[in-house]
Amino acid sequence: MKKLLCVVLMLLLGVFVFAGCSQSSPQVDTDEPVDREIILATTTSTYDSGLLDKLIPIFEGKTGYRVKPIAVGTGKALAMGNKGDADVLLVHAPEAEMELVKKGSVINRQLVMHNDFVITGPSKDPAGIGGMSEAVKAFKKIAASKSLFISRGDDSGTHKKEKKIWSAAGVSPQGEKWYQETGTGMGQTLKIASEKQGYVLTDRATYLALKNNLDLEILVQNHPMLLNIYHVMQVNPEKFENINADGAKAFVDFMLDAETQKIIGEFGKDKYGEPLFFPDAGKKEEDLK
Repeated sequence: MKKLLCVVLMLLLGVFVFAGCSQSSPQVDTDEPVDREIILATTTSTYDSGLLDKLIPIFEGKTGYRVKPIAVGTGKALAMGNKGDADVLLVHAPEAEMELVKKGSVINRQLVMHNDFVITGPSKDPAGIGGMSEAVKAFKKIAASKSLFISRGDDSGTHKKEKKIWSAAGVSPQGEKWYQETGTGMGQTLKIASEKQGYVLTDRATYLALKNNLDLEILVQNHPMLLNIYHVMQVNPEKFENINADGAKAFVDFMLDAETQKIIGEFGKDKYGEPLFFPDAGKKEEDLK
């Protein structure tokens, strides 16, 4: 009888111990990422065009990560990457990007897509650049006529391209009365140029997205110098602490995925009659020029 009682007590004790362990050690869902937030530093064109609004929910639904996009222009986005203040970058200033690659601040830099820059301005076109085929010559005419030019002035990818064209034209516009800097993103700069009836260099995607609310026309386009190339890259977790390396890699992989590339290539067709971006995963940058 005593032996039977001991056996019963031992069985009851085992049940309680098992229950206690079960409560203290809940099962972990291995499908959910541990560090769920990703900081994406990017250019305002991907935000203003609406592309990120399309892609981010798809990425979050597929992976379980949450993306915190910070659209600050390429210059500031690269600066964030260089300080380890972001996990992944989506930007469009190839030469400046390569400086971070050489420093080891970013890794896994991949070509994602391209579109182009266009020179827009008022329909009256006081500088007479409409229909010109070369961006440099158009900038020279704007400077010679002292026609109002509105610049982002924010060290963004667009501003970097603009400065490159001015340099090729042999013109230093800073300080001139006809040259005004906004220090804002592409969307706001376009609105200011529209209000003041000035010329402005813009990426085609943002212009088309805002076209119905702008009194500006595309005057110069389709010049090789106006090519606008986007890369995605991870901030180097071996150089900076607290980088969500797994999340950043997941985002890079997502941007290169065939399904995502198809979405990028079709984005804008239904609304504007033409795509806002052209997918380039797997291509080489020199093949685009």
